[in-house]
Amino acid sequence: MSNIKLDITKAACFLEKGAVEAFEPKVKAAQEALENGTCPGNDFLGWLHLPSSITPAFIDELQACANTLRVNCEAIVVAGIGGSYLGARAVIEALGNSFAWLVNDKNNPTILFAGNNIGEDYLFELTEYLKGKKFGVINISKSGTTTETALTFRLLKKQCESQRGKEEAKKVIVAVTDAKKGAARTCADKEGYKSFIIPDNVGGRFSVLTPVGLLPIACAGFSIKELVAGAQEMEKVCGKDVPFAENPAAQYAALRNGLYQNGKKIEIMVNFQPKLHYFSEWWKQLYGESEGKDLKGIFPASVDFTTDLHSMGQWIQEGERTIYETVISIEEPEKKLLFPSDEENLDGLNFLAGKRVDEVNKMAELGTQLAHVDGGVPNIRISVPRLSEYYLGQLIYFFEIACGISGNILGVNPFNQPGVEAYKKNMFALLDKPGYEDESKAIKERLA
Repeated sequence: MSNIKLDITKAACFLEKGAVEAFEPKVKAAQEALENGTCPGNDFLGWLHLPSSITPAFIDELQACANTLRVNCEAIVVAGIGGSYLGARAVIEALGNSFAWLVNDKNNPTILFAGNNIGEDYLFELTEYLKGKKFGVINISKSGTTTETALTFRLLKKQCESQRGKEEAKKVIVAVTDAKKGAARTCADKEGYKSFIIPDNVGGRFSVLTPVGLLPIACAGFSIKELVAGAQEMEKVCGKDVPFAENPAAQYAALRNGLYQNGKKIEIMVNFQPKLHYFSEWWKQLYGESEGKDLKGIFPASVDFTTDLHSMGQWIQEGERTIYETVISIEEPEKKLLFPSDEENLDGLNFLAGKRVDEVNKMAELGTQLAHVDGGVPNIRISVPRLSEYYLGQLIYFFEIACGISGNILGVNPFNQPGVEAYKKNMFALLDKPGYEDESKAIKERLA
């Protein structure tokens, strides 16, 4: 099978000749620091060789659990926030039917996502939708106390037990959590839930190839074996001994740091397939949390083309030249649809009659690239043969290893996220959470 391909020619041309190659020593040092565990955040490097460590027996165990949920549930709610849901949703949305809500699919349960917000209307509508339905829950939280997820799980646990009975509910509630500690682990052990472990050395945004992502993806009916196989192949392609010029992750990390040093502060992830919307959301968390610290970091943004060409396209074409684009291009769609002819031709589009819709889309993609490059926007292109589990596995590992290398070049710890805690402390103080008495007093005086 072929692999995803990286084309940097339309971006490297915005830098001085040899600028990308000049990063080779830094890339080599960064990748060696990852391999040797000498970089900042070295206690969170479990993702680095995770694909090659996944055994067929482990995949079988996950699949068996998924099969139990699939047989016993009309709907499965994945409760998690950040890395605890974005990876799974990225893959499921990319491979699933775009109109899943409207399709009466007798073969697959409806996969729902919750625990990623505190919207009362959202949660009310979710609980209303689940009334009378046989549903299960995958509760994904290392601590079990993350507010958004814990609040949602409490609601869903009560409802599931009420609708199915406590004993039957135990069979369709699964915990993905810490091996030994935390509220979610205590609850799982006490209730007798089937559980899977989130490895201590894998941070949330790098966890899609752990049970955090693999279990929900398997529940949706997709091949986690193929997903892992794709990641395993990319682990080899981006290995530390692969020459710099042949290593796509090394090239990508070098180029984006070169562009950053030349004033390109915003990276826009572009897709021309709406199914990739949530893949961009996963990518934004991966790079935003990894690099946005110490007053440094490229700001990760995303657009869905051609839709957003009619909104953000103007800014991209003629706005401040602090941006560059990374385009994920799917070579071959899964379905075929021909453009019809029309006798009256009122819209003037008969010149497209008989063409595949994807051919029109591809010309929009090429035309956009030409226009944006002419407008001063560097363009990176990642070509993907098909939108399948195998190639999504490749994309996931490619972006993960490139992120680790890029963060090390930037000089930050790519594996922590201290800034995420700031809002939580304020929220707990405002809610008068026990243990936050001093903070509550101080913040209320400040607001007064």
